[in-house]
Amino acid sequence: MKKLYQITIEGKNELNRELETLIGRRGEVAAKIAEARDFGDLSENAEYDVAREEQGLVETRIAEIEEILQNADIIKAASSSHVVLGSKVGLNVSGKQVNYTIVGPVEADPLEGRISNESPIGVALFGKKVGDIASLVTPKGEVTYEIVSIN
Repeated sequence: MKKLYQITIEGKNELNRELETLIGRRGEVAAKIAEARDFGDLSENAEYDVAREEQGLVETRIAEIEEILQNADIIKAASSSHVVLGSKVGLNVSGKQVNYTIVGPVEADPLEGRISNESPIGVALFGKKVGDIASLVTPKGEVTYEIVSIN
C-alpha cells in the first residue's frame, strides 16, 4: 500500500522547484567526481569520497521528492470554522500574536510558520474553533494557545 503525502499546492510547487534544482546539479556532481578521480588513488582520495557522498545525498533527495510528488494528495483550500489541514490559524500565546498554517508533515517548517497536523501543536489545535483554548505541556511548562482567527 502506497503512502499518501498531504501537501498544499504551494508545497507541491516548491518541491517541483527543488527537484529541478537537484536534477540540474547532477552534471556538476558528476564533474566533481571525474575531477577527483584524476587525483589518483581512490582509496585515499578525500575529494572523491566527498563528491560521491554529495552524489548520494542528491540522488536520495531526488528519489524522495519524486516519491512524494507521485503520491501527493493536494490539500484543498480550507474554508472551515474549525482548524483543519490547510487552515491559516491566528493564535494568542501569552499576549503575543502568532500565525501558523496547518500542513502535512512533508511541508512542515515551523520557522516559516508551517506546522504539521501531526506535531504536538497541530494535534492540540486540530478541530478547534475561534475562541477555543488549546493547551500543550512543553519542557518549559504548559503553554496555552487561544485561537483568534481561522482562514
